Amino acid sequence: MVFLGPNGSGKTTSIRMMCGLITPDSGEGTCLGMDIFTQREKIKKKIGYMTQYFSMWGNLTIRENLLFIARLYSLDRRRERVERALSELGLTARQHQLAKELSGGWKQRMALAACMLHEPVLLFLDEPTAGVDPKARREFWQMLHQLSDRGISILVSTHYMDEAERCHKVAYLSYGRLLANGTIASIIASQNLITMRTSGAGLTLLESQLQRLPDIEQTVIFGNQLYITSRDEAKLKSALFAFTQQGYEFCKVDTNLEDAFTYLMKNNCEKN
Repeated sequence: MVFLGPNGSGKTTSIRMMCGLITPDSGEGTCLGMDIFTQREKIKKKIGYMTQYFSMWGNLTIRENLLFIARLYSLDRRRERVERALSELGLTARQHQLAKELSGGWKQRMALAACMLHEPVLLFLDEPTAGVDPKARREFWQMLHQLSDRGISILVSTHYMDEAERCHKVAYLSYGRLLANGTIASIIASQNLITMRTSGAGLTLLESQLQRLPDIEQTVIFGNQLYITSRDEAKLKSALFAFTQQGYEFCKVDTNLEDAFTYLMKNNCEKN
């Protein structure tokens, strides 16, 4: 599952409450069937939490970091657990490298390995690929899918729409409010948006003209293509007809997740 939302929407706070690290001001909640107010210590034994910022010890090697964390957890079979984590996360060849010398992608692998030492059933990952290059991001997500295949549940917060589309379910938070929760297909369908696409010269001028029309919800230019979104297909086609006289051709395309969430966020801001 993935948490999506703008900065300050409450993603990190929600994760920290579910981890038992902070206590909510009011209300009620459970994590793995346990009360987040009264059973926080039990919750911590069953979960792994990877923070938004790298928090390992830079002057220790990868192996030394993992052994130290295993001792902090008072784990049995420490060396066996560390060996397995190193192997599963592809860290064996780098195990004697200092943490401060690692690139962003390798630091995240090490942090994930640390989260897995006590064999949690649920992982919370707070923007784990922020600042990581595309290749390392893809490799990191491949590892997450492997963990998921082993039956480990994972909740990830991210700003990347392509990462959200890799997940089974999406929850969209906006300034403390849960605006959407479900599969990608169900969230897109619930917005009842129609999207048309055109290409050609003068798209910036065309976009500015379309934005003045009452039935156009949003527009966005990607490269040499312009995407136009509305909630009424008949009115959208009628509005676009005048521009066909200027040589533009419009075709209907699938509305994507980014269109749906942009619309959700826009409507929420207008209501508030």
